[in-house]
Amino acid sequence: MEIDLSESFKAYDVRGIVGATITAEAVEAIGAAFVDVLGLSGRDVLVGGDMRPSSPEFSAAFARGAAYRGANPKMLGLISTDELYFAAGSLDCAGVVFTASHNPAAYNGIKMAKAGAVPVSSDTGLYEIRDLAQTYLDEGLPVSSEAPEGTITEYDVLADYAAYLRSLVDLGDIRPLKVVVDAANGMGGLTTPAVLGDTLLPGLPLDIIEMYFELDGTFPNHPANPLEPENLRDLQAAVITHGADIGLAFDGDADRCFVIDEKGDPVSPSAITALVAVREIARAQSSGEQTPVIIHNLITSRAVPEAVTAAGGRPVVTRVGHSFIKAVMAAEGAVFGGEHSAHYYFRDFFNADTGMLAAMHVLAALGHQDTVLSEFAAEYEPYVSSGEINSEVEDKAGAVSRVLTEFAIGHGKSPGNQGVIGTACHPDLAGHETVVSTLDGTTVTAADGSFWFNLRPSNTEPFLRYNGEAIDTKTMELVRDGVLDIVRSNA
Repeated sequence: MEIDLSESFKAYDVRGIVGATITAEAVEAIGAAFVDVLGLSGRDVLVGGDMRPSSPEFSAAFARGAAYRGANPKMLGLISTDELYFAAGSLDCAGVVFTASHNPAAYNGIKMAKAGAVPVSSDTGLYEIRDLAQTYLDEGLPVSSEAPEGTITEYDVLADYAAYLRSLVDLGDIRPLKVVVDAANGMGGLTTPAVLGDTLLPGLPLDIIEMYFELDGTFPNHPANPLEPENLRDLQAAVITHGADIGLAFDGDADRCFVIDEKGDPVSPSAITALVAVREIARAQSSGEQTPVIIHNLITSRAVPEAVTAAGGRPVVTRVGHSFIKAVMAAEGAVFGGEHSAHYYFRDFFNADTGMLAAMHVLAALGHQDTVLSEFAAEYEPYVSSGEINSEVEDKAGAVSRVLTEFAIGHGKSPGNQGVIGTACHPDLAGHETVVSTLDGTTVTAADGSFWFNLRPSNTEPFLRYNGEAIDTKTMELVRDGVLDIVRSNA
C-alpha cells in the first residue's frame, strides 16, 4: 500500500492510524532516515515503546532501519516518554519512543529526541526526516557503503530513571499520605510502582491505591486523556471512597500528570505550575541563583507569573508547545516551566517534561505541612478559568477578526493594539480598555486586570481554541459567552 508520511508527521511528533497512515514498512524507512538526517551512523540510538499492541513491532522495524544505516540501536523495551528523555539526557544519545500519548487505541506514533533530550520538531529536522523517509519508502533503502550495519542490543533504563527522580525530590520524611493513582492502563502503571512504590527502591510513606495499572493499549476502562473531565470521574470517585489525600492521573505515555484534591476536585495545571515553581525557585536560590527563571505559556493563569514574582523569580512567557518551551528553557537557563496542558519541564531533567517529577513535588509540598490539598492549592488559584473550549470554524482568521472588530477594538482609541469594549457585546463589559497581543494566536487583556482571553487556531483540526480567565465567575462567563457568540456566528 502507498503511504503518504505527511499525513502522520505533525509539527512536534508523528501520529497516525496503525495500518493506514503508519506501518512497519514506513517505520523502518523512518528509522533509516532518522540516522541519516541526524548523522548517527556509528552511534547508539535509543528505541522504546509504550503498551500499544503495535509498539513492539514498530520498535523492531525502526531498529532494523537504523541499524541498516550504521547506527547501534539500544532497545529499551516498555518505556514512558519521560523515560526516553531521561535516557537521551543521561546517556547523551538520540532516540525515539513509540507512543500516541492520549490518542485512541487505533493510533500509534513517534516522539523523537536528539542527544541530551533536545527535541526534534519541524524546526529541528523532523520534516527532513519525513522527506528522506518518504524517498526510502518509495524507492527502497540504499545500499550502505559508508559504515557496516549496526548492532542491536537491549538496555533497561527503569531502575536508573527511578533512582534519578528520587534524587531530585526527597519524599522520605513526609507525613503519611494516601494516594490514588489512575494509570489509565498506560505507562504510569509501570513507572509509578518503580518511583513511588517499593518494587525497585525502598518504600516511601505513601499508601498507593492503584487504578487501571494493567498495561493495555486498547484502554478498556477509559481513554488515557485526563485533560477530558469525563476521564477523571473514576479517580474522583475513588479519592472520595478511600478518603485519600490526593489523586494522580497520568496520560497514556505518562509524561503528563493531573492532580485531584481530597474533595475529588481537579487542581488546575496552572496552580500546579505555580506551586512547583515556588519550590524550584527556593531550591535554586538556596544554591546561589539570584533570580531563577520560570517559563510558562501564555494561556496559563495570571496567578503563575504573580506567584513567581512574589517568590523572587523571573517569569518568562512563551508560546504553547513543548518545542518552544524547551528552547526557551535552554536559552534562559530556566529552572522550571509549565503549561496549561499539564506538561511540566525541569532543568534538572534535561529541560524535558515529566509528569512523575511534578507529582513528586506536589506530594512533597503536601506531605511537609498539615493543610489539606484543597486549601493549600487554593492559594495558587485566585482566578476563575473557562478551561479550553473548541469551536469548529471553517474561517478561523475571519472569526478572530470579527472578535477584534466587535468585541475588543470595535470602539478603539487607536488603530494600534488598544481598544475599548462597546455595549454591543454586553453592557456589563462596556468601557473596558483592552490590549491585544499576537504572540500565539490572539490574546485580549483588560487593562484593569479583570479578565483576559486567547483564541488560537489548531494546526491539525478545524478548531478555534478559546481559553479565558477572570477575577470572578460572572465576568468570566460574560466574556466567554460574548466571544463564543461572535466566533460561532458565521461558523
